[in-house]
Amino acid sequence: MPEQQSYEPEGAIAGTGMGGAMDLATSEGATLEEPPAAASGDGARSLWSDAWRDLRRNPVFLVSGLVILFLVVISLWPSLIASGNPLKCDLAKAREGSQPGHPFGFDGQGCDVYTRTVHGARTSVTVGVCATLGVAILGSVLGGLAGFFGGVWDAILSRITDVFFAIPVVLGGLVLLSVVTSSTVWPVIGFMVLLGWPQISRIARGSVITTKQNDYVQAARALGASNSRLLLRHITPNAVAPVIVVATVALGTYIALEATLSYLGVGLKPPTVSWGIDISSASAYVRQAPHMLLWPAGALALTVLAFIMLGDAVRDALDPKLR
Repeated sequence: MPEQQSYEPEGAIAGTGMGGAMDLATSEGATLEEPPAAASGDGARSLWSDAWRDLRRNPVFLVSGLVILFLVVISLWPSLIASGNPLKCDLAKAREGSQPGHPFGFDGQGCDVYTRTVHGARTSVTVGVCATLGVAILGSVLGGLAGFFGGVWDAILSRITDVFFAIPVVLGGLVLLSVVTSSTVWPVIGFMVLLGWPQISRIARGSVITTKQNDYVQAARALGASNSRLLLRHITPNAVAPVIVVATVALGTYIALEATLSYLGVGLKPPTVSWGIDISSASAYVRQAPHMLLWPAGALALTVLAFIMLGDAVRDALDPKLR
């Protein structure tokens, strides 16, 4: 007869009832006392928490964020740093240089350049933010739905975006806005949304197509999740990062586009205070009074640069491949 082996409690193996085995050597007390990694605070962080942690350590994000915060504040309350009236002019002081109380001098109509530069931030920021929101919402909805459902709707949207990509932006602005007589910002915003949504649509479509192939989306679909739940709960939060990056960079581009169209005379029109209008008026006197062009052009360049730097910082934080 084979020799019977002695029973050792510390090395005992018990059947699990599922064809496997369970090691009983691990003490029950140790198992209960050790919390899981997620409960102890060392669990896996989300993409957004990691991105925010990286952004707070990025000097480019901090500098650009402070500049944009300052622009937003003076856009909402320009009287905080410029109490004058941007439409109050004195022809006797036309094209004069810096004076006490008027650090930037006067323009061709005798208006205070400093006051007009500060108040012009409101128009540029309003156009940029509203155009970006409109483009992001319209492009994300159309591109996301086309990427999720595919088929004939995806093919139709792809051909429509090809048509819009073939339209030069500045030329389209000259044609469409030349017939507009309104001096408000809404025709310019509507034009930017009309020609800007295809880019976001392409980005959203590709991101949704990539995200819907992930295992967690397939598992949710297998468990009976509806299309609306898949889109809102599982796909959108994980596919929106590229859209945010492109939209952040595009915001600065739309501010520059508004100034370009206003410079050409088809964008915003007086009495609206705009950096593009002031640059257009100052271009004829760039030799005699360069200060008229320097300050609004410098404010425009600084604003566009701040948003582009912010977009680059956000891209670096949200793209795992760059880490």
